[in-house]
Amino acid sequence: MLRKLVRSARNTELGWRYGSNLRPTIRFLLGGKRPVGSEVEILRDLDKNGVAVVPFESLDTGVSFSDVEKEVSGLVEDQMPAILNIKESANTDHSVGRKTFNLEMFGSEVTFDPNSIFSRLALNKSFLNIADCYFRMQTRLRYYNVWYTSASVSAARESQLWHFDREDRFILKIFVYLSDVDRGAGPFTYAPGTHKKGSFSSISPAFFDEDGVRRTTDEQMSNAYPRENWRVCTGKKGSVILADTRGFHKGGEARTGDRLMFTCMFTSPASESKNLIRYPDDATFSNFERAQKAALGY
Repeated sequence: MLRKLVRSARNTELGWRYGSNLRPTIRFLLGGKRPVGSEVEILRDLDKNGVAVVPFESLDTGVSFSDVEKEVSGLVEDQMPAILNIKESANTDHSVGRKTFNLEMFGSEVTFDPNSIFSRLALNKSFLNIADCYFRMQTRLRYYNVWYTSASVSAARESQLWHFDREDRFILKIFVYLSDVDRGAGPFTYAPGTHKKGSFSSISPAFFDEDGVRRTTDEQMSNAYPRENWRVCTGKKGSVILADTRGFHKGGEARTGDRLMFTCMFTSPASESKNLIRYPDDATFSNFERAQKAALGY
């Protein structure tokens, strides 16, 4: 009974913030962080809608998009055998739980390299500031990777169906399109306002059980939330989508073209989310700023 009460308290805003995440909340409040430039409007959109879309160059990343493209080009070349395999399995292997239409190009867990352009992108000033200001606490970077999503003709499954993430009260995922993404390339799609801060956080569309996970079809979602209000995040390469995936969303249902993108995820330090970043024993963080070390848990 006591354990149940404790868990129930953690699920409240006060319990989650001032019980489970008191120290990172205080450190944020004492740190005096404020959004700057485009971050102000991004945070306004995130608070209200749970999703924001901006061009890469509007952010203070300290990373050149052309340098990211150059690194990704080499990565694609190195991973071509795996890409060809995923393009075949997308149509032939419909196993649930394996996302056979999607390739995580660094594997399911990333080995952290402090000199990699991808770790620097995940830990850039704007991403960290937006994450901390949205949560109003020092957040934790849990994951980053480059995804290659193959077009397929198989029925929508797994993350291609509507769902929401459950590991934390807020979950900020950031997607940087590395190829042009139209409606046929599996754009990230969101139901604005269905996150915890939103006006439609209480919607409860019908769902079905897919191997222990609640999934909702387009038809079921449209019965609970108007289709015309869905935010379909198409965009040219260099588009950046920021979303609180505690709200209803889907993505990766590519039909006519493949999708290539970078992604990273921030949660509260007390989140039940797995940390999908491995740190080598000889990893050094002496050149990292205080906020970056906090995001890595150091």
